[in-house]
Amino acid sequence: MDLNASIFVAGGTTPIGRALLARLRADGYRRLVGVPPGEPDLIDAGRVAAFFAWARPQYVFLAAGKSGGIGANQSRPADLMLDNLLVAAHVIAEANRSGVAKLLYLASSCSYPRLAPQPMRPESLLTGPLEPTNDAYAVAKLAGWKLCQAYRRQCGAPFITVIPANSFGPFDDFSPESGHVIPALMRRMHEAKLRNDESVTVWGSGRTMREFLYVRDLADACLFAMRRYDGDEPINLGGGSEISIRETARFIAEVVGYPGRIVFDPNRPDGMPRKALDATEISRLGWRPSTSFRTALEETYAWFCTHEVTEDLHHVRAAV
Repeated sequence: MDLNASIFVAGGTTPIGRALLARLRADGYRRLVGVPPGEPDLIDAGRVAAFFAWARPQYVFLAAGKSGGIGANQSRPADLMLDNLLVAAHVIAEANRSGVAKLLYLASSCSYPRLAPQPMRPESLLTGPLEPTNDAYAVAKLAGWKLCQAYRRQCGAPFITVIPANSFGPFDDFSPESGHVIPALMRRMHEAKLRNDESVTVWGSGRTMREFLYVRDLADACLFAMRRYDGDEPINLGGGSEISIRETARFIAEVVGYPGRIVFDPNRPDGMPRKALDATEISRLGWRPSTSFRTALEETYAWFCTHEVTEDLHHVRAAV
């Protein structure tokens, strides 16, 4: 990727999109097109086509598409699936039509079968039933990967797919209703601390295992893969430590400074019992994450306190 190359990060307002734009600028790339608010509406085929015709990006990072935690996937599966299907179809098709030098599509670890052998490898994709709590979103992400693969095979399009571990960091969705586990718990524990709540209840048994990746490390991995990987099959972006939801909640409580009890509700869904990625291929190519889990949590909480906290102690207590 020449420093003068024209680069489009589709999904520039997402956490990974923002991290990618920051990393590209830090590396000296200046021809970044479609940077918000200049990004077209990606679910509008006409606007996407007009944008590609005008901007002529040479490289595309496709990081767009709505996502959410278990709550969002259960309450809005059609919204999440349709948005991701439309975004992938429009951006990938136009990238092929305009002859981009390379496109990187971010799929999701949710796309692996619920009971895939652990740690999960790309050859397990499409070999078994998906996790029911996020199957609609997962199918959309699988469709994006298969569309990239189809253009490679039919047209020789230089499209690759990456599957990241569960990412988190600044600009995340910290809503308790729709956010992923780390940002949602961070807000809940922060507000529980302000209210002096005796306990916080966490969905599920706490025994499920997850692999988390700081969004800054994920941006670094995406840029590395764009430069170094050109395979037909997806490549996993992981290599972080695997940790239970119980331990994750304990770490978040320590970072937030919440002293109360953490109670787990086994009547609520756990999601996949274990979700760790086999990162052998990206490690073989020379990439590993550089940020410890504790440091990533501390930086995320510091960002949350600076940018997301809009209610002071009096207002939070008044709402109780």
